[in-house]
Amino acid sequence: MSRIKTVFEGLKREGRRGLIPFITAGDPDLATTRELIVEFGRGGASVVEVGMPFSDPVADGPTIQRSSERALRRGVGVGDVLRVIAEARARTDVPVVLFSYFNPLLRFGVERLCAEAKGAGVDGILVTDLVPEEAGAFAEAACRHDLDLIFLAAPTSTDERLRLISGRASGFIYAVSRAGVTGARTDLSEEARRLVGRLRALTPLPTVVGFGISSAEQVEEVWEYADAAVIGSAIVTEIERHAGAPDLVGRVGAYVRSLTPAGLSLAADRA
Repeated sequence: MSRIKTVFEGLKREGRRGLIPFITAGDPDLATTRELIVEFGRGGASVVEVGMPFSDPVADGPTIQRSSERALRRGVGVGDVLRVIAEARARTDVPVVLFSYFNPLLRFGVERLCAEAKGAGVDGILVTDLVPEEAGAFAEAACRHDLDLIFLAAPTSTDERLRLISGRASGFIYAVSRAGVTGARTDLSEEARRLVGRLRALTPLPTVVGFGISSAEQVEEVWEYADAAVIGSAIVTEIERHAGAPDLVGRVGAYVRSLTPAGLSLAADRA
């Protein structure tokens, strides 16, 4: 059983919901990425999403675009990201999802990527611009190496498309809270709640919601109807704000823990 499935089954059994932090690998540097993965695992994150820096992240807003630019200026590539995940894996069992656009993975080589990702301790891969209709070869490679393949589902997706996504996905499905790009928002769209309901009717896979979540109140709102909340841009903003601080990892870890709604708890802290 995959680590992702184990975590979500545990949350369901205990009647709890999950929190999934996102960071861009190599921002501000690879050593900090490694320490943040470990810190999030210790803090009870359900899954950690590690973003592959890319030069044209069209689904991302300015915050994550800047983080990719900073990492790319340092020359961070696929091999570097897998290495730092492997280093973190030696110190934590938190599930890790590699979050990427298809271009850098294709250049690296799909079969090679899946083999090396598995060896590094990656648990799943989410390719933002890989549509399920064209994911056959990638899905086969991921399956051969026991990697979960995660897809995005949008409020604009038809029921037919949601069925296709549900049939191809494993691990969980990432429900986009609204149309548009990533970025913190002060309110969440009711479309996300409706989308999760539509997915529930089609698949037993856990559904997580992301894009725009930036407060404990919004996390609590998402927890009313989804299995986990993803926080990306708000965390990347904290990393940007504390760049150069010697206690950046501790500050960002404390910020992520502060996103847990009062009176509720994340999965048990991991050693």
